[in-house]
Amino acid sequence: MHWIDFTIFGIYLASMLGVGFYFLKKNKDTEDYFVGGRQMSSLHIGLSVVATDVGGGFSIGLGGLGFLMGISGSWLLFSGLIGAWLAAVILIPRVHTLSRRFNFLSFPQFLASTYNKQVALIAGIISAIGYLGFTSSQVLAGAKLASATFPSLSLNQALLVMGVIAVVYTVMGGLKAVIYTDTIQWIVLMGGLLFVGLPLCYQAVGGFEAVRNDLSHEFLSLTNVSWQQIVNWMITIIPIWFIGMTLYQRIYAARDQKTAQRAWFIAGLFEYPLMAFTGVLLGLFARVAFEDGMFISSGFAPGDAIDSEMGLPLLLKTVLPVGLTGIVLSAYFSAIMSTADSCLMAASGNVLTDILKRHNHPGSLRFSQILTLIIGILALLIAIKMPNVLELMLYSYTFMVSGLFIPVMAAIISPNSKSIAAFWSMIIGGGTSLILIILNPKLPFNLDANIFGISASLVVFILISIIKKGRKVSSSL
Repeated sequence: MHWIDFTIFGIYLASMLGVGFYFLKKNKDTEDYFVGGRQMSSLHIGLSVVATDVGGGFSIGLGGLGFLMGISGSWLLFSGLIGAWLAAVILIPRVHTLSRRFNFLSFPQFLASTYNKQVALIAGIISAIGYLGFTSSQVLAGAKLASATFPSLSLNQALLVMGVIAVVYTVMGGLKAVIYTDTIQWIVLMGGLLFVGLPLCYQAVGGFEAVRNDLSHEFLSLTNVSWQQIVNWMITIIPIWFIGMTLYQRIYAARDQKTAQRAWFIAGLFEYPLMAFTGVLLGLFARVAFEDGMFISSGFAPGDAIDSEMGLPLLLKTVLPVGLTGIVLSAYFSAIMSTADSCLMAASGNVLTDILKRHNHPGSLRFSQILTLIIGILALLIAIKMPNVLELMLYSYTFMVSGLFIPVMAAIISPNSKSIAAFWSMIIGGGTSLILIILNPKLPFNLDANIFGISASLVVFILISIIKKGRKVSSSL
């Protein structure tokens, strides 16, 4: 990269550290550190939510979907809009009210208020492991992407830069730093893609005429996707809006219930249509460039096998001039770090609050910062030493969604639900999905393993609840 690009990228990284340093002296206790003092505005929370949810995986994944199927790939983030708005209407009214009454700092504390401490502890362990894996995988995925896009940046260099910067500003500033840097990162991401990436790529591939001539009409259709794929996306993405520790922290951080709900409505709109169509259009332009032979210098001729998610990075590397490369590199890093920092805060909050239970001890703020640093270093080491950490993330995510979704929904709908039912539905639901992923059998209609895990969790929850209720009735007679 040219020195101008490195300078732009360096300014971006320095500004992230500056936000963390600013809030280093502002945080007075664990409420400031983990839930932003419960006084955050809807705009900042909304931008932070969408930056965390979309992140690097969706940013690059959408480009891959656009490369493979065109604009129909945008339906992936439509499920994000549905999840955000459902959570705003169903989840937030109950959770925010309880959070103010009991001063919640974590997601499992909400479960403890309905069930018992054992259920909350298991949920905390599952969540902490999951978010440690998420943090590692985000750093690793971003480093691989950056090093592939910009050959002068090695994988280890990218890992160290991204990991150290994200960990340091998160450790210093806590959730306030995360939310404010997420706001900046989302602006950088969308600015880089909307005002730099889209127009330059559109012009470079030859405009609409080239798109129409080089690709089949399905690429410009919203129906180029099966119903099974839409169902799989819905069942994978919507539940995370009800069980994600990163999202609960932001609900608790809102100054009131209406603020939290507005933030979720804002996040949904930014996911779909804005981010959804921006991502898939860039991927579609990358497909045109590939078919036109623009990637031959990078070793990919038309007709060659190519990873669909590498199409967009190759396009940007091919068409971006000096100066703008630094802006787009910053946009990439923004997408990755906005998710990595939130996952790091979630894992730290789970360990402190739900496992160690040190959130009300003297000196808990300093202990929280040290704990976040340790977990951040561990996540970075995992990313360096374990190239298959993305597999760990998949397993963790699957267990979280399949195991926790039904107990959470039961806690919202029926606050008198049985703890034993929640416990076993978590184990059976999560275990079912994990076994199906590991064994990889052919599932009916090509549906996702999460569907069967959540179904098993629901059946177990209902059966145990009925049995416990029947025994209670019998004993009273």
